[in-house]
Amino acid sequence: MSGGVDSSVAAALLKEQGYEVIGLTMHHWDVSAQEDLAADSCSNSAVTEARKVAEQLNIPFHSVNFEADFRQQIITPFCQEYLSGRTPNPCVVCNKKIKFGLLLEKALQLGADYMATGHYVSLAQADNNIFIRRGRDHEKDQSYFLFPLSQQQLSQCLFPLGDLNKQQVREQAKRFNLQVAEKAESQDICFIPDGDYIGFLERERGSGKLSGEIVHVSGQVLGQHQGIYRYTIGQRKGLGIGWAEPLYVIGIDAGKKKVIVGEKQHLSHTEMVVEQCCWSIAEPTSSFSTLCRIRYRHTEVAATVEPLSDNQVKVIFASPQQGITPGQAAVFYQDDLVIGGGWIQ
Repeated sequence: MSGGVDSSVAAALLKEQGYEVIGLTMHHWDVSAQEDLAADSCSNSAVTEARKVAEQLNIPFHSVNFEADFRQQIITPFCQEYLSGRTPNPCVVCNKKIKFGLLLEKALQLGADYMATGHYVSLAQADNNIFIRRGRDHEKDQSYFLFPLSQQQLSQCLFPLGDLNKQQVREQAKRFNLQVAEKAESQDICFIPDGDYIGFLERERGSGKLSGEIVHVSGQVLGQHQGIYRYTIGQRKGLGIGWAEPLYVIGIDAGKKKVIVGEKQHLSHTEMVVEQCCWSIAEPTSSFSTLCRIRYRHTEVAATVEPLSDNQVKVIFASPQQGITPGQAAVFYQDDLVIGGGWIQ
């Protein structure tokens, strides 16, 4: 239970269906420790809100503190990825290691048979495998963030909201008279609620690091930058340089501390390599056709996947794609089912 409307409705629906429900919340990050940020904007208030909902539903409630684990497994790699010139997706890693890792272990220790969440996905079984199915509400679908979950993890999960849209969830919250029915959604990374990831990185690792040159694809030096972590592939705004055509970040060379820019056509690529792959199907040994999503708000596109060595695949797109970003997740779909995914190299 996160203290939001989705997980609260998930708990209420399961209780109504006859399940014995236990509320479980993790305290993982203390935003109040960050300068100038409100104390009630992260997991401190989440625990309080979740406890109130559990009391309203008359279910037992437990909270666990994963701050040390969260720092080690999420915050430290997040910072290192940016300082290495990549753009990480911490939510995917958190789902695998913290929410459906440590938190699921805690739920089982409490005697639970399943852990349920408010994610907008559902599960499907085929060929003796469990697959994540996209949420019916494609605007809220969160299947992209769950691709690394193992068969064992999925066998112990319930997703009650998979067939609902957001409006229906709010209507259910009102039906249950939940106080969080109109609670606003957070669109930012949970440990950066103000959206200022640059400020976060500089508080964590210090400012003024990794400054260097902004270089055109032709090799011409166009200016200076104050840190490669301030840039991501496809970025157009904030470059601070003049040019005859709009320029975009098309590459980051962390070793040389260079931000490489070019015209829009330089953003398009027809292939990429994906590493650390996870599969819900049998690990592929030959090429196959699929749909591939390269970031959360990206529409899946047709692609061919060719297995490589060391748990890597080459993805060849049917049409050129813009903004392929190292460090982001690439997720493979067959119709509405997640069949695998990995990390863009």
